[in-house]
Amino acid sequence: MGSQQMAEIPSNGNHGVTLTVKDEAIQNPPCSSSKPKQDSGFSVPFVQKIIAEILGTYFLIFAGCASVVVNSGHEKVVTLPGISIVWGLAVMVLVYSVGHISGAHFNPSVTIAFASCKRFPWKQVPAYVAAQVLGSTLAAGTLRLLFNGKQYHFAGTLPTGSDAQSFVIEFIITFYLMFVISGVATDNRATGELAGIAVGSTILLNVMIAGPISGASMNPARSLGPAVVSTQYNGLWIYMIAPTLGAVCGAWVYNMVRYTDKPLREITKSASFLKSAGRT
Repeated sequence: MGSQQMAEIPSNGNHGVTLTVKDEAIQNPPCSSSKPKQDSGFSVPFVQKIIAEILGTYFLIFAGCASVVVNSGHEKVVTLPGISIVWGLAVMVLVYSVGHISGAHFNPSVTIAFASCKRFPWKQVPAYVAAQVLGSTLAAGTLRLLFNGKQYHFAGTLPTGSDAQSFVIEFIITFYLMFVISGVATDNRATGELAGIAVGSTILLNVMIAGPISGASMNPARSLGPAVVSTQYNGLWIYMIAPTLGAVCGAWVYNMVRYTDKPLREITKSASFLKSAGRT
């Protein structure tokens, strides 16, 4: 049997993940005359991953929260569907932009969820979370400078109903998001090239559903950054705890249903629609 390697691919979202590369025995079967591929040594230094997480989270929060601020201050010109599309597109393009560098977490709850499933090293979690919170805070600070004075509008997340209602809906939508991420970005049977589209679409749907109720955070950093900049901490505990619990549960539930009795060779045949198209 060939050895397995761990590689990082885009995820999503608000959100990169680790994926087990297909067995070398399949890539280079015994009957093949080609030599096994040697390690090329292309490893991304950890500091570059942290920088990618800071920049990715910054641009995600800047774009998403900017749509909220503009919509609040200009007679709802963006509208809820527009805000939802902005968040979804921002996640999608960032997953494809830097997912191959840092895994494109941009979300402490996603990072913690993968670590709990042993798909991400615990020792890197504090640095990733700090980078995500820093990126979010810088983005919120930029918006505060741009929209200061009378045109300032809070870009954070606040419950519109009861705390319990917002807690439950944040748990459910983050569970849904993490379940999708686990499926499209960590399972060899999924079409990995569509991970960014799937995760971005999930974000879009969740914001449409939960935006008017809880703000559809799904991301502790997304709520913490604007809260720190604006010093508005009402209900912040909801957005720290509910998304983290939802993401961990979503990752573990997917792990419960991911197992299959199909042979590895059969699984890899359907892992990519691009590879399937190339064989036709």
